[in-house]
Amino acid sequence: MRWILRLLRWAMGGVFLYAAYTKLREPWLMFAMAIDSYQLLPEWAVLAVARTLPWFELALGLVLLSGYGLKYAAAVASGLLGGFFAVMIWAYLKGMNVDCGCFGAGDPLGPRTLIRDGILLAGALLLTVLAFRPARASARDETSVLSA
Repeated sequence: MRWILRLLRWAMGGVFLYAAYTKLREPWLMFAMAIDSYQLLPEWAVLAVARTLPWFELALGLVLLSGYGLKYAAAVASGLLGGFFAVMIWAYLKGMNVDCGCFGAGDPLGPRTLIRDGILLAGALLLTVLAFRPARASARDETSVLSA
């Protein structure tokens, strides 16, 4: 189980690092246009999210790779991906012809992106569940302490 947790942690960390990289290598206004196409946020919020989200994704990816505070990092990743996925489903059901914005420009929202992001969300949720599960050794130690 420990290897599954480690692989999931590395995979999710890599995804967040790649997402940050693809956004940071382009002018931030390109990402702002993708965010604005969803028509959910006022202009000031679009600009704030476009400037800060890639850096947050970079930090989250590094934390996931390091394993430090894994329970909380996994929960944040699940919440972030869950929010992204909800917005994408909403836009898709409304028939909006928008750019996903997930991995830089040129990624139109469609069934392929929904499946990909659904798999990423499932991976993040599994990582969160596994990170919050008590380790077998500590569960055994607690049982022996209680019975003594």
